[in-house]
Amino acid sequence: MPVAEKAGDNVSRPACKHWVFRMTATKPHWSFWVVCVFALIWNAMGSINFVMQMNPEMLANYPEAAKSLVAGRPEWATAAFALAVFGGLVGDLLLILRRAAAWYWFIASLLGVLVTNVYTVQVSSALDIWVGSLMSLVIAAFLIGYTKVVSRRGWIR
Repeated sequence: MPVAEKAGDNVSRPACKHWVFRMTATKPHWSFWVVCVFALIWNAMGSINFVMQMNPEMLANYPEAAKSLVAGRPEWATAAFALAVFGGLVGDLLLILRRAAAWYWFIASLLGVLVTNVYTVQVSSALDIWVGSLMSLVIAAFLIGYTKVVSRRGWIR
């Protein structure tokens, strides 16, 4: 590989003009931070919801449709729900820290959402629960795609 040197610089660099771009992330656009904050709020709310559902006293304040859904939920669906919300929360924190590993956590979160929705669709006919499940699916898929886009732009490393 050819080497380019600047005048007065003793450091050798590859001749490729994009070598710095590959080594360091570029400053993200302001919209990156907006998406990060909204995603963090969304997944924090999901994590709080999970913790509340694990507390019987808090669950007593839920609507009847949600209570019956949680009461009959098998352990595998509860584990998938935990993976969905906490995986998304870790992914968001990594995205804010501009780490490409966020993509893997968002994949795990999407898998958790899919498995949770398998159970939810089978047992619930409440429209508000279906809408929440669909929103979770859309947001999880969006965050995977968004992480890939910002990675290609060099905003995360």
